[in-house]
Amino acid sequence: MKKPVFPPAVRNAFRSTGLAAWQTGHLFRKAAQNALEAVQEVLRAEVQKGNAQLVADFLSNKALPTVKALLLERMAARLLVRIGLRGALASNIIGWILPFALEALVRAGHKTGFFDKLKANPTVAELLHRLDELKQTAWHTMAPDAASSAELLTDDTPMQALPSNTVASA
Repeated sequence: MKKPVFPPAVRNAFRSTGLAAWQTGHLFRKAAQNALEAVQEVLRAEVQKGNAQLVADFLSNKALPTVKALLLERMAARLLVRIGLRGALASNIIGWILPFALEALVRAGHKTGFFDKLKANPTVAELLHRLDELKQTAWHTMAPDAASSAELLTDDTPMQALPSNTVASA
């Protein structure tokens, strides 16, 4: 079978698309992790104030709309500070990553039985520990390759370029 011959412009487009996909994946993981940490900070603060039932209601979608709005606003503010962006770009990123992170937390809560454990009236320390477990479970759901042997290269490591006469096969 013959290898297809692509013009240089198409070959360069293949390379640049692959690099952009790699960069986007890394940035998405970073934004998702920041979102989970921002959500975790707000939920931990509410538990430490003694509002464990509020956290349970929020995660199980039984909280009042004003309470949901207040907690989401606090989470968005924390995430805004974490990502360090301003303006419309920050609003757009928060608008799509925060619901994704919350959905992952809720799915992880249902999968691990987090809500049943909350009904058993645990102590604050136990509930904080369960929130940490919930965050780890949600992160493993969002980034399933976390246990693989993949490594992030540092900036000073030289990247190997593809030879100009080869094309990655799909």
